[in-house]
Amino acid sequence: MARPRIVFNHVGLCVADTARSRRFYEGLLGFMYWWELEPPDEGTGQLLQLDKPIGLHATYLVRDGLVLELLAYSHRVLRAGSDRVMDQVGLTHLSLSVSDLGELLAAVERFGGSIVEGTVTDQSAMVRDPDGQLLELLSDAWLAVLPPRPGSATNATI
Repeated sequence: MARPRIVFNHVGLCVADTARSRRFYEGLLGFMYWWELEPPDEGTGQLLQLDKPIGLHATYLVRDGLVLELLAYSHRVLRAGSDRVMDQVGLTHLSLSVSDLGELLAAVERFGGSIVEGTVTDQSAMVRDPDGQLLELLSDAWLAVLPPRPGSATNATI
């Protein structure tokens, strides 16, 4: 039996303010705006397991093939989540390699984020986006020690 086709779609992130989050992800981290939609509450409520009214506005940003969906709700009161920590089951963080870690860290607060105290080294740091999502920033020297990714062009003949 043939294996069903599976294609990565996106990672969803609930945000309190879409404009503020776009400024952070686009301005600081180089994500690019792709598209947005406001789906009807009818099917959305069932899929997201939320009672109506919902008022979802989804904005899609792209970076290096990763699609980040910013979820904002006009008809819901958002609940603040706990600070994500590395030993809490579930998605812990997003990780990005950067060419100039010091320069990027110097701009984090200007774009509405914060640096996690005690995490900064010459090679890495943890920061939080405007809503507290944890992001790992790694010096791009890290890229030199990674093996080729499975399925990448460099592995196409293997």
